[in-house]
Amino acid sequence: MALGIGPGDEVIVPSFTFFATAGAVVLAGARPVFADIDPATYDLDPGSLESRITGRTKAVIAVHLYGCPAEMDLIMSITRTRGIKVIEDCAQAIGAEYKGRRVGSIGDVGCFSFYPTKNLGAFGDGGMVTTNDPEIAERIRIMRVHGSRKRYYHEILGYNSRLDEVQAAILRVKFRHLEGWTEARRGIARKYTEIPFSSS
Repeated sequence: MALGIGPGDEVIVPSFTFFATAGAVVLAGARPVFADIDPATYDLDPGSLESRITGRTKAVIAVHLYGCPAEMDLIMSITRTRGIKVIEDCAQAIGAEYKGRRVGSIGDVGCFSFYPTKNLGAFGDGGMVTTNDPEIAERIRIMRVHGSRKRYYHEILGYNSRLDEVQAAILRVKFRHLEGWTEARRGIARKYTEIPFSSS
């Protein structure tokens, strides 16, 4: 919605992702269009993405599934020439990098989840949106407080989507440990990959 996407528009999403990816598109009044994934990474296949583009395509949601970044160079090259916005779903990828850049800083918008089971989880629900576009940032700020800049003056239809102070305080403490926790998870993953596979 912050990107001006609504009824009559299409948003391309990967066919393998959590329900919320397509759900967000429907809640904006647009139509999700499913593209295939790369079977090696489970991320959006840029070739399939390109084949799904129509004159109604307004955005693409690239999901960095399981902390594995999507092929952002190809996705950006396909979308930029057509004026299509790119939304990065970083819910499972905080701290992940794509060619030296952190996910959430490559597309037009990055969306992060602080659900308690995530790598950086709050005590309850929470999330964050990143963007380098001041206009998009301002629209998101307004939308998160029922569409108002000034209290009780509502310019647009928005939500109550503010991160409460308790969640922010918990995240502020936990954020300092994120890199260490990530490295520990990588170490555990390496041990699993070293275990010999047996079909019996």
